[in-house]
Amino acid sequence: MNILTIGDVVGSGGCEHLRKKLPELKKLKAIDLVISNGENSAVGNGIMPFSADFLFDSGVDVITTGNHVFRRREIYDYLDERENILRPANFPKGAPGKGFCIFDMGRVQVCIINIMGTSFMENLADPFDCLDDILSHDLPKIRIVDFHAEATGEKRAFGFYADGAANGRVAAIFGTHTHVPTADECVLPGGTGYITDVGMTGVIDSALGVKPELVIERLRTKLPVRFDNAEGPQKMDCAIFDVDEKSGLCRSVERLSVL
Repeated sequence: MNILTIGDVVGSGGCEHLRKKLPELKKLKAIDLVISNGENSAVGNGIMPFSADFLFDSGVDVITTGNHVFRRREIYDYLDERENILRPANFPKGAPGKGFCIFDMGRVQVCIINIMGTSFMENLADPFDCLDDILSHDLPKIRIVDFHAEATGEKRAFGFYADGAANGRVAAIFGTHTHVPTADECVLPGGTGYITDVGMTGVIDSALGVKPELVIERLRTKLPVRFDNAEGPQKMDCAIFDVDEKSGLCRSVERLSVL
């Protein structure tokens, strides 16, 4: 089966570009399941019920998030009510939403897991322990992880820790958060598909989706600056994992940037 993972969708422009490009890509690549990080999909950062509905209506099956997930309080009830939208599993107990879900495709079930790193990020529960706890449940053979983290070293280490698709570990791991795609897509020795960061869906000529001049001002003055989303031509960074339905092993990983 072909599982499409889409990098952080930024603002209304990113949402519109995804809606425009996703249907054709799904047909072209025979995509069975679409997972997209949507934590920046709302105008001005965070995620709102409207932007989440927009992504679902555009063909996304499961939405993952990260450190901005709770920025907009309007999403709290939505996280509890909808099955296929996730927040990082290592947030404290009592946080709205859940960290993993089971997506039933009829012929096969897929477990999607959302975990956040802790290097240069919030001081959440240990992501390695969090993964082990989730994998101790009775889960389908195919498990996909969005590891939302800053440090490439932590992401790589987490990938090797989760490796071992044939032995009850993870079929594929795609990193999010940095909005910059990495060129290290591969199948790890134990059969787990991996990419450190899948990138973003947003304006090409931007600083992570934001108007560059605003980011420059913030970095040079050290003063608070309101970040506005950039405008212009968009891209949709994504990766496709070809996973064997019987064994759970990843056969290949393809990285794409759809203009």
